[in-house]
Amino acid sequence: MAAYLLLICSAFAAGIINSVAGGGSFLTFPALVFTGVPSIIANASSTLALMPGTSASAWAYRDDFRKPEGFPLLPMLIVSVAGGIIGALLLLFTPQRTFDSAIPWLMLASTLLFAFGPRISPILKRAFRIGPVTVVTVQLLLAIYGGYFGGAVGIVMLATWSVFGLTDIHVMNANKTVLAATMNGVAVVLFIIARKIWWPQTLAMLVAAVIGGYIGARSAKTVNQGYLRTAISLVSAAITIAFFLRRH
Repeated sequence: MAAYLLLICSAFAAGIINSVAGGGSFLTFPALVFTGVPSIIANASSTLALMPGTSASAWAYRDDFRKPEGFPLLPMLIVSVAGGIIGALLLLFTPQRTFDSAIPWLMLASTLLFAFGPRISPILKRAFRIGPVTVVTVQLLLAIYGGYFGGAVGIVMLATWSVFGLTDIHVMNANKTVLAATMNGVAVVLFIIARKIWWPQTLAMLVAAVIGGYIGARSAKTVNQGYLRTAISLVSAAITIAFFLRRH
């Protein structure tokens, strides 16, 4: 019961923070690993558990969802599907021991991207100007990463789009949730076919994440994202250190 309580609380919190600032997998994936779920199955189960919450957030953002002028939305959707499939296949063909060794480094990279992505974005925006082809290419790479692991993928999407020239954060968040749901959705189908989902834990987390995702999206405009992002970064850093310590 204690393990399920941890999973439910982490998924509820993840649903909220995914809809507001992103980074929910920093809670659900470690929670599954620390309760005894093998890491590849934990990664797949976490993706499935959070996907409906992302979809609930997308529905809550429906009033803000529109195609920004010049934004290649259809190509972005297509490469998100392709990248999600490639990333999921890469995960499924990664040996368990190799993935276990990579987890601390994946967590570290995700934590750094999450913590410093918003600070780097204005610098890149001043230094570079990217066009539709570049933003679609970057989206393909991000979708592959999203299908494989996905930590902080939403943050990097927002940073890339900012350099592309988008400025309305609520419209950007709405499009981000749709594309994230797309890449996660195709990855989840492959995870289910490959039988890499532990269903009791996943279903309990799924319900909690949907509730948290909808609540978070409805209150996103009133939450101080800076404070929330700092708190998530600190928690993620602590979890990353714990993963490194587990190797020894």
